[in-house]
Amino acid sequence: MKELVFPGDKVADTPQRIPGCYVEDGQTFASNVALRSDDHIVQLKGYYVPKTGDDIIGIVEEERFSGYNLALNSPYGSSLSARDTRDELKLGDAVYCKILAVNEVKEAVLIEPQKLPTGSMLAIDSVKVPRVIGRNGSMLDTLSKFTGSHITIGKNGIVHVEGGNTSLALKAVEKICRESHTSGLTERITQMLENESRANGGQGEQNG
Repeated sequence: MKELVFPGDKVADTPQRIPGCYVEDGQTFASNVALRSDDHIVQLKGYYVPKTGDDIIGIVEEERFSGYNLALNSPYGSSLSARDTRDELKLGDAVYCKILAVNEVKEAVLIEPQKLPTGSMLAIDSVKVPRVIGRNGSMLDTLSKFTGSHITIGKNGIVHVEGGNTSLALKAVEKICRESHTSGLTERITQMLENESRANGGQGEQNG
């Protein structure tokens, strides 16, 4: 399973030359928001192109005097003014925002920030977001029903899961993304959730 790595997170107990990382006291730490899959570290630079009006989830990757820079699962940057948030944000915080504008270099200007509680996160291809949400939110409702988790998804492909059986919720999201092009997906996801929830003794069991 892929997991998000935040600035300052240890990624290796030995000194290693990994892009986007630094070595300190003989250990290797992430300097940027990235994805870890097994022993591989991939910088969080996906294919999402910011669009005005999109609701997204950003990860605080830099604190500035006037505000913050957030990683958006995109090759393009973003900025959030300190005047627009009542929360004191720190590196690694997840923030649900709206894109107010996109400038000529596709940098997003963010507004209406809502700091998300501590939870598990996953980055997916942004084109898979509608499939995870489902028609009229049907797939998302199914995921929440069987896992007891509160799931928030940004149009940029960052998924935030809080409470309940987080491991099962993330596993289901990854399955949806892998099989999004196939028919009968809703039935297969429902069956998987039913089986695993039954094995765990019911919905909402914390497991991650």
